[in-house]
Amino acid sequence: MFKLTKKVEYGLIAVKHIATEGKKGPCSAKEISKKYKIPYDLLSKVLQTLKNEEILASVQGIKGGYQLAKRPSSIRLSTVFNAIEGTNYILDCGLHKDPGKCKLYHTCTINHPLQKIQKSIFEYFNRTKLSEIV
Repeated sequence: MFKLTKKVEYGLIAVKHIATEGKKGPCSAKEISKKYKIPYDLLSKVLQTLKNEEILASVQGIKGGYQLAKRPSSIRLSTVFNAIEGTNYILDCGLHKDPGKCKLYHTCTINHPLQKIQKSIFEYFNRTKLSEIV
């Protein structure tokens, strides 16, 4: 079945936490890691990626950490997903439309149904905003 990577899962947990708890001030990677039992090193890399993609902003100093760079209502789940993992597809043929890249392209019986499912997943992540899961 379709499954999010741990990096995406941790990123979504962290962004949701920052959206709710960040109203009190920046949230540190250490705080989030401890609360949700997420490996600190991996979480730090994910948070840095989200900062580089301007989903999060970092605040330096003793009480520093991360905060949202935008309102939760303007952050799509697809933006978080794509920032961390790039565009993923259920089937490799979702990555291209070139029949020469897949020896099963012309005889495959599952590519069209799974591409429809893929499209539905993309549409869901694209229309769902962080504010809807907070």
